[in-house]
Amino acid sequence: MIVLGLTGSIGMGKSTTARMFAEAGVPVHDSDEAVHRLYAGKAAPLVEAAFPGTTQSGSVDRTRLAERVLGDAAALKRLEAIIHPQVRADADAFLARHRAAGAPLVVLDIPLLFETGGRDRVNKVVVVSASPDIQRARVLARPGMSEEKLASILARQVSDAEKREAADFIIDTGQGFDAARAAVNAIVAKLVGDKAVKPA
Repeated sequence: MIVLGLTGSIGMGKSTTARMFAEAGVPVHDSDEAVHRLYAGKAAPLVEAAFPGTTQSGSVDRTRLAERVLGDAAALKRLEAIIHPQVRADADAFLARHRAAGAPLVVLDIPLLFETGGRDRVNKVVVVSASPDIQRARVLARPGMSEEKLASILARQVSDAEKREAADFIIDTGQGFDAARAAVNAIVAKLVGDKAVKPA
């Protein structure tokens, strides 16, 4: 089974590209979705213990948590020490399931693949990228986003140029959906040919 890591800086179109891999019949593990599940479940009491007042009704309030950790390197490290091992365990269970089922190719969608040393967990890496202007426009259009928040997030991420340099494949999402979908299909064809299970 080939494990393909999918990553890219904020606003580069990673989530949309992950959906395209899923549409091509490739099982995708979404780290962000796993975090949402964990925040609504077993991670919530641990986060509350580390950051009192950041949960409501047994779930992490992401807005409150962001206010506590953004711009605070020590707080962010504490949070990552709680959540990263749980997301990794979730991904490991996903890999075991699909390996047992005989899947030829799976995708691990890992936003901070390079930043968290995830390169050794995958066989190949796809980096999604776009021009800085497109990236900035996409991110600043998000609710609650500001120039300050964007700068804080980018400061913690490996630069787009470095990610592109380390990638096995690059998908330029600034060229539109059709071009991105064609790139996804070309990668799947190159890696597994017709072994990929197409959705019914």
